[in-house]
Order: sequence, then C-alpha cells, then structure tokens
Amino acid sequence: MTFKNSLVAWKYPSILLCGIGISNFGAWVYFIALNLIVLDMTDSALAVAGLYIVKPMAAIFTNVWAGSVIDRINKRNLMVALDLFRAVFIALLPLTSSIWVIYSLVLVINMAGSMFVTTSRSYITKLIPIEQRKRFNSLRSLMDSGAFLIGPAIAGLLFLIGTPVIAIYINAAALLLSGIITLFMPNLEKERSLEQTSHYLSWTIMKKDWGIVMDFSRKFSYIMLIYFLFSCMVVMETAMDSQEAVFAKAVLLLSDSDYGFLVSIAGAGIIAGAIVNAIFINKIPISYLIGLGSLFVSIGYVIYALSNSFSMAAIGFFIIAFSLAFANTGFQTFYQNNIPVEIMGRVGSIFGLLEALLIIMTTAIVGVSAHFISIRFVVISGTMIMFAVSILLSILSVKASKSRYYSVGDAGEKM
Repeated sequence: MTFKNSLVAWKYPSILLCGIGISNFGAWVYFIALNLIVLDMTDSALAVAGLYIVKPMAAIFTNVWAGSVIDRINKRNLMVALDLFRAVFIALLPLTSSIWVIYSLVLVINMAGSMFVTTSRSYITKLIPIEQRKRFNSLRSLMDSGAFLIGPAIAGLLFLIGTPVIAIYINAAALLLSGIITLFMPNLEKERSLEQTSHYLSWTIMKKDWGIVMDFSRKFSYIMLIYFLFSCMVVMETAMDSQEAVFAKAVLLLSDSDYGFLVSIAGAGIIAGAIVNAIFINKIPISYLIGLGSLFVSIGYVIYALSNSFSMAAIGFFIIAFSLAFANTGFQTFYQNNIPVEIMGRVGSIFGLLEALLIIMTTAIVGVSAHFISIRFVVISGTMIMFAVSILLSILSVKASKSRYYSVGDAGEKM
C-alpha cells in the first residue's frame, strides 16, 4: 500500500481515534474530580465507594433493553446524541448540592456511557475493514493508556489552578467536542434514524432478541465460551482491584507515597505495553494476544498477591499493566471478527449485563470475605481462580483446530 493510499485508508479511523482519545482524557478528569466533590460534600469514604457501584448498576439497567435499540438504529447519530446527552448531564453535576441527586445524575450518565460503548463497538466493526482492526485496536489501546497516564496529570494541574468543578465542565466540553468530531464520520446507515427508537422497546421484541442471542450462543458455543472466559477475567480483575489499596497498606505495609509509586509503576507498564503492542501487533496472532496476554495478566496478579515486599509487588504490577494491552487488543479484534455486526449490539448488551451482575456479586463476596476472614487469603484465592481461568482461556484460544476463528479472512465465512 502506497503512502497516499494508506493516508486515505486511515482517514476516518484516525478521526475516530481522535474523538475517542478526547473523550477518554475528559473521562479521567471527570472521574477524579467527581470523587473529590463527593468526598468534600460528605467527608465519607463510603459515599465515594458508592460511585464505584453506580457503573455496574447502570450497565444492568441499560443492557436489558439497549441492544434491541442499538442494532436497529443509526449508530453514528446515536453516538453523537449520547455524547451530547452526557455532556449536558455532566454539566448539571456542579449545580446540585444533594448527594442523592448526584448519584442519580451519575447513574444516568453511566447508562448513556454503557450504551455508547456497545454502540461504538458496532460502528467501529462496520467502519474498519477486517485487515485493519488489529492495528486500530492496538492504537486505541495506546490511546487509552495515554489517557490513563495524562488524564490524572491534567486533573492535578486543573486542581492547582482551579477547582474540581472546573474539571467537571472541561469533561463536558470534551464530550461536546467528541460528539462534533463524530459528526464528521461516515454515516453508514443513512436509511436508519433515531426517531425509530421507541418502536424497539416492546417486551415482545426484547424477548425475541434475547432468543436470537441465545440461539447464536448455542450455534457458536466456542466463540461465546472465549467471550465468557475473558469476561470472567475482567470480573476477577475488578474484584481484585477493589482490594488493591487495602492490600497494599494492610498486608504489604506500604506508606501512601510507596503506594503512589506503585501505581506510577503500573502506569509505566501500561504505556510500555501499549507501545510494544502497537509496534509488533502485525507479527502477533490474535489467538496469542488473547491467550498469552490474559495468562501473563493473571501471572502478574499472582506475583502481586504472593508478594511480601515493595519490589515484588512492583514486578507484579508492571507485568499486569504491560500485558493488558495485548489481551484487550486480542479480545476486541476477536469479538469484531466473529460476532455478526447485525446482532453485535444485542450480544454485547446481554453478555455485558451478565458481566455487570458478576462484577457486583464477586466484588461484594471478596469485600465481605476480606473483612471477616483474611485479606491476603482472599486476594491469593481470587488470583488463583483468575490464573486457572486464564490457563483454560489460553489453551482454548491457541488450539490449532480453532485457528479459523482468529484468521484475518472474511469473518462472515465462519458464520
């Protein structure tokens, strides 16, 4: 491919990455600022912890019905509408002094965010040719890593020169800009409009759509098994991360500055993994990205759980962070190549609902067990379960007999 042809081929993917990047940077600023606002209002760590429960709850409330809408309407226009919707509701947050109103607004914002993630995944699959998806996903992972590192730094600078409220408004502006950028993307479904939304929320249609997803899952059980196992990895990661600070302080006896340095090491691992992933992405098979990427993530967690010193915990953190880019890129590409785009919204919503339920249940079990038993025992047990899941995922993904699911050919041939 000539340089000119390459520029043409990557024109719209680059615009899309720009919009995603701006939105991600703003999201980190918003997340940190909101935590500080709630803490200042309530002086309660429990009130701040409540913000972490809102996101999976929003996914539960949304994913029951969202897929039925997403698969049937104009995805580009819906993405724009969701960006603008979130911008407006985020701008309303500083105007209230009630913690329950803030929780309600955050719930609505996260519901729109959950819907946006599923919609954007379908739109990206339609927009990006199959041979470009692995590269696109690796660049997106790099963009996400940059947001993880730079977003909090930007938030810190904003807090030095202003207040968390200013940071909230900047995120609203970032979402507004992201929506405007998305307007410049191709309209791939001109025959579909947003006005049709209400026609797809009847109980009969949703029940039929759930049946379609179940039929697909039975017919292509291998694809959905890989999906489910990767989701289990995400669930266990979330549950372990919920105890991260407590484990570092109570078990490893780290100071606040030591823990901050540990998080910085994870940040370095994330950006290093994303860069290496982006450079060598075309040389690594999708199956190895998923299987070995997930395996090394779990190995990092095991090292961290068994650590008894700062240096050992730091090694574990770096391995976790470094490996995440590979695992996520592999999974996103596998998902895009194997789930028919016509039902992608419904599949993503229903399995996202299952994932959200598992996150809430597992995080609660881990939290209660850590309180009444032993946090080290719980963290070690959780990481061992994650390790077992990753071994199974790795074995299944690299099986030679399943190589057709990871080839960069016509995904439709496997359907």
